[in-house]
Amino acid sequence: MSAIRPAAVVVLAAGEGTRMKSATPKVLHEICGRTLVGHVLAAARELEPENLVVVVGHAREKVTAHLGETDPGVRTAVQAEQNGTGHAVRMALEELGTVDGTVIVVCGDTPLLRGETLRALAAHHTADGNAVTVLTAEVPDATGYGRIVRDGASGAVTAIVEHKDASDSQRAIREINSGVFAFDGQLLADALGKVRTDNSQGEEYLTDVLGILREAGHRVGASVAGDHREIAGINNRVQLSEARRILNDRLLTEAMLGGVTVIDPATTWIDVTVTFGQDAIVHPGTQLQGTSHIGEGAEVGPNSRLKDTVVEAGARVDNTVADSAHVGAQATVGPYAYLRPGTRLGAKGKIGTYVETKNAAIGEGTKVPHLSYVGDATIGEYTNIGAASVFVNYDGQDKHHTTVGSHCRTGSDNMFVAPVTVGDGAYTAAGSVITKDVPPGSLAVARGQQRNIEGWVARKRPGSAAAKAAETASRQGESEN
Repeated sequence: MSAIRPAAVVVLAAGEGTRMKSATPKVLHEICGRTLVGHVLAAARELEPENLVVVVGHAREKVTAHLGETDPGVRTAVQAEQNGTGHAVRMALEELGTVDGTVIVVCGDTPLLRGETLRALAAHHTADGNAVTVLTAEVPDATGYGRIVRDGASGAVTAIVEHKDASDSQRAIREINSGVFAFDGQLLADALGKVRTDNSQGEEYLTDVLGILREAGHRVGASVAGDHREIAGINNRVQLSEARRILNDRLLTEAMLGGVTVIDPATTWIDVTVTFGQDAIVHPGTQLQGTSHIGEGAEVGPNSRLKDTVVEAGARVDNTVADSAHVGAQATVGPYAYLRPGTRLGAKGKIGTYVETKNAAIGEGTKVPHLSYVGDATIGEYTNIGAASVFVNYDGQDKHHTTVGSHCRTGSDNMFVAPVTVGDGAYTAAGSVITKDVPPGSLAVARGQQRNIEGWVARKRPGSAAAKAAETASRQGESEN
C-alpha cells in the first residue's frame, strides 16, 4: 500500500463539544471560510485515500447534511452513543468492512492540520513497517493531553496515558498525543475487539490499541509534527479564535510570498479559497471571503469586505462591501459602495460613493458616480448616470428590468420606473421620472413646470427667521435698484 494513498482515512466528528456553548455542533464552527471538519477533510483528501469516512454522533443530521454539501464522496458511520474514541473507530470499520492497508485516524476538530503532515505520517508508518504510528508533538503546556510514554533505552512508544489517568511523573511529559494515528487496518480491527473500559471514564480508548499491539509483539512508532500548533484541537471559543489567527497568518504569509502586498496583516482576514494575482495590494481592515479573486495589480481596501467577488487586473475597490460581484479591469469602486449579487462592472467603469447595485450589468467605461441605486438593470458602454438616480425595479410584487443604452447621459435625481428602456445616445433631464421608453438620441423631460408663489413665506410664516431674511433681502434688492 502506497504511503500517499491509504486504504482509509477515518475522521472522528461525533462529539458534542459542550464547552463551545453553542447550538451549532462543534465541528461545524467555521474559520477562514471552512468548518472545522471541512479543513480536516481537505487535508485528508490530499492523501487521496481509497475511502474517507466520518464518524458522526451528536447532531448527526446537521453534520451529515453539511458533509453532503462539502464532500459528496465522503461516507459516514454513526456512533449513536459516545463511548470513546476506540468505539468510534469500531463504528467506522463496521461501515468500511475489511480494510487491507493503512488506516489513518484524525480528529474532526483540528483545522490547522496540514496534508503534508499526514503524508509524512503515512510515509513514516510504511517505511518503518509499524503496526501503528502516532503523530506526536512537544508542547509548552501539555495539560489536558494524553502523554507519550517512551522506552528509556530504545525511545519506542510504550503507551499513551490520558491526562486524567496519568501519574505526576507522566504529567511532566511534554510530548503529547495528537489523536492522529496510522494503523495497519487488519491489526487495528483485531485490537479494537480487545479494548477494555476499566478507566476513569468507562470508555473505549483508541490509545489502548497501542499497548495491545505492542504486547502482541508488533512495532509501535511515532512521527513528530514539526509545528505543535497543527495538532491543536478546538474545545471552546477562545481556542477557535486562536486557531483562526494562526490559520489566517499562514494564508497571508503564503499570499505575500507569492507576490501580494498586504499592508497590515493584523487587520486583514482571508479565506482559504481566496486567490490573488501577482502585485495585488490589500489595504488594512479588509476581509476577503469565499471564492474572491483579486487580480494582478488590483487594490482592495481599506475597510472592505468582499465575498465571492472577482476584482480584475488593475481595478481599485475602496471601502466597499461586495457579494457575488465582478469588477472589470481598471475599474474603480467606492468609497462606501455596496455591490450586491449579480453586479457586473465593465472594464474602466466606475461605481462611486454611496452607490448600491444589484443584478446590474454595467458596461465598459460607464460611470455611476454617487448617491444612486441601480437594480435589475443593463447599462451600455460609456454612459454616465447622474447623481441621486434610482432604478425603480420593484412594484410591490414583481421585479422589473431597466435598460439604458451606450453613450447616454442621464440627469441628476432621475427615477427610472421599470420596465423602461433608454436608447443609445439619449439624454434625460434632471429631476425626471422616466416611465416611458426614450428613443435613441432623444432628450426626455418628465417633470412638472416650476411655479413661484411670491410672498408665501411672509403670509404663511410671519415673524419667522425665513420671513425676516426674505424681508431683508427684498429691501436690499430695492435699495440696489
